Amino acid sequence: MGITEDVEFINPGDGATALGVGAVVVLLLLSGAAVTVARGDPVVWKLLGISWVAFLAMAGSVPFGARAADDPHPRTLVWGYGLASGAMITSAALFLLPQAIGLDPKIGGIGVALGLLTGFGVHTIGHRLTHADLPFDHTAVEIAAHAFAAGTIIGLIYGTMPSLGPLLGLAIVSHKGPAGYAAARRFRRIDKPLAILLIPAAGLGIAAIPVGLVGFPQIAPLDALVFGFAAGIFLHVAMDFLPSCEVGSDVYEVVSPDEHEHHVLDELRIHAVASTVVGGAAVVAAWLVIG
Repeated sequence: MGITEDVEFINPGDGATALGVGAVVVLLLLSGAAVTVARGDPVVWKLLGISWVAFLAMAGSVPFGARAADDPHPRTLVWGYGLASGAMITSAALFLLPQAIGLDPKIGGIGVALGLLTGFGVHTIGHRLTHADLPFDHTAVEIAAHAFAAGTIIGLIYGTMPSLGPLLGLAIVSHKGPAGYAAARRFRRIDKPLAILLIPAAGLGIAAIPVGLVGFPQIAPLDALVFGFAAGIFLHVAMDFLPSCEVGSDVYEVVSPDEHEHHVLDELRIHAVASTVVGGAAVVAAWLVIG
């Protein structure tokens, strides 16, 4: 039995499919143009690699999430969230915060505060829109907006500091897999088209590639603000991805109601802690090995 059996990811004639495929085409065209215009530029290859890893991680997780829509014991969801959040928190602390503080402690600190507050504000407003009567799918738009924002920030980071290695970007986009998995679970349960998730899958690269190619002047206070802001944004996203098993969380909602007061949630909480520790440790280990 194949993992994609009964999963209608692509449905010809569906408007969601047209939009999703269109986003993939735009990413392909941008990738081709980047290779042609900036041949030999290491920043281009880093951004291309990060963009396509993000796309494959999110798009590839959709069939798995759709198939797991009725699973009452979401260990995979907990481990996906935990690994991603642990990796992102560690990456922000290991790569972005030292750059921001090293360039200008005060301005870097302001950038971190701005990033955290902006992340909170965007998340809160985005959640508010889910209750508004708008002519489009709220969840898909919220995820897509997040992807384009993350791509813009990644492009800024690498455009500002071309010497950065790909490990930072790969760790940051590690949340794309569990995000696609969780969104597909949710969409399948409420019978929404899965193909719309191709937009946030491709959106990170669509934003990151052109922004990174622009290039930016090396001005220490401005660079400190950029790195601090990026650290704040990604710390907010990482904290939002921490696998909470409490009332109202994604994990709590998919556990059978009769299991809420029993050992299932307690077991999942142990998996939540273990997964975040493993995610953070993996980034540290990779940094020690490859620098």
